Amino acid sequence: MKKLSAAFAGFAVLSCLLAGCGGQDAQKGGEVIVYNWGEYIDPQTLDMFEEETGIRVVYDEFETNEIMYPKVEAGATAYDVICPSDYMIQKMIDNDLLAEINFDNIPNLKNIGQQYLEQSREFDPENKYSVPYCFGTVGILYNKTMVDEPVDSWSVLWDEKYADNILMQDSVRDAFMVALKLNGASMNTLDEEELIAARDVLIAQKPLVQAYVIDQVRDKMIGGEAALGVIYSGEAIYTQRENPDLEYVVPREGTNVWIDSWVIAKNAPNKENAEKFIDFMCREDIALMNFEYITYSTPNVAAQALIEEEDIRNSQIAFPDLSQYENLETFQYLGTDGDARYNELWKEVKSE
Repeated sequence: MKKLSAAFAGFAVLSCLLAGCGGQDAQKGGEVIVYNWGEYIDPQTLDMFEEETGIRVVYDEFETNEIMYPKVEAGATAYDVICPSDYMIQKMIDNDLLAEINFDNIPNLKNIGQQYLEQSREFDPENKYSVPYCFGTVGILYNKTMVDEPVDSWSVLWDEKYADNILMQDSVRDAFMVALKLNGASMNTLDEEELIAARDVLIAQKPLVQAYVIDQVRDKMIGGEAALGVIYSGEAIYTQRENPDLEYVVPREGTNVWIDSWVIAKNAPNKENAEKFIDFMCREDIALMNFEYITYSTPNVAAQALIEEEDIRNSQIAFPDLSQYENLETFQYLGTDGDARYNELWKEVKSE
C-alpha cells in the first residue's frame, strides 16, 4: 500500500527479473521470488536474509490487489511469496491459487499476536494459508489549519466549503466503503438498493473532489495541497512526522480494519525458501526494522515491545484499541458477480 519507489523497483526488477538472475543454482541456497506492495519492506532486511541464508531474493512490486491478482492467476511469473490484503487472500483461496503453509517451518509465528490470527480467520478460516504482516485502519487525514471544525464523520467529505480540497481513494472497495458506511450500510453489502445509494452519494461528491488518488494522498497532504484525504493509518503516521498540522481520525460511522499477509503461491517453485522467508520476516528484530521503515502497524507483538519511542509504542493510530470503535469490518471477497457489480457502479461514478 505504499508508493512505488523507482529506485527500489529498479533493484527489484532490473537487477533480477530482467537480468535473468533466477534459477535454483543462482546461489547455493537457491532463490525466493517475492511479490509485494511498493515500498512495503526495509531493503536492508532483504540483504540480511540473503546474507544469513544464502538464498537470493528476486523481488517485484505491485500497486493494488487488483493489479496483482491477474498476474498471479495467469502464472506468467511463478512467484513464491506474495503479500495480498484480506479479501484478496479469500479470493485466492477460493480460486485455488495458494498453497497451505507448513507452519513447522515458521517457528517465529509465535511472535504474531493472537488477536491478529483471530482476525485473519475472517478470510482464512483455518489459518492455513496466511501469516499477518501489517494491519491498520482507514480514516480521514485532515489539516488543522485548513479545517475549522472537529472531524468525526465521513460526512465532512461532502461539505461544499472544502470543494477541490478533498482527496478520495482511487479504489472501488475503499471509495464504496466510505459511502456505504456514511449511509449506515455494511462495506461488504450486495444489497442492490444500498449499492445504488452509495453510487449516488459518490456521484454527488464528485464535484468536490480534487483528485482520486492512491498513495499520492500522502505527499499531497504533507505539502498542504488538500484539506482532507482518505488514507491508511500507516501513511497517517508518516505524514504527521512530516507535517505536525495533520490529524488522523476514524469516523464514528465505522471503517475498514485491514490485514496484509504473507502467502505462498500454489505453483511456488521454491516453497521451502518461501517458508524460510516468511519465518525471517516474523523475527522480532526484522519486524521492528520493517515497521520503522514503512510505518505500517506490525502485528508482531514481540516487535511492538521493542519500539523505543513511547509515543509510537502507545500510539492509538499505530496500535489502536479497536474496542472503542463501532461498526468496524474487514473486507470480504464478494464473488465474481459481486466484484463485477461493484466495478460497474464504480465506472458509473468515474464517468459522470
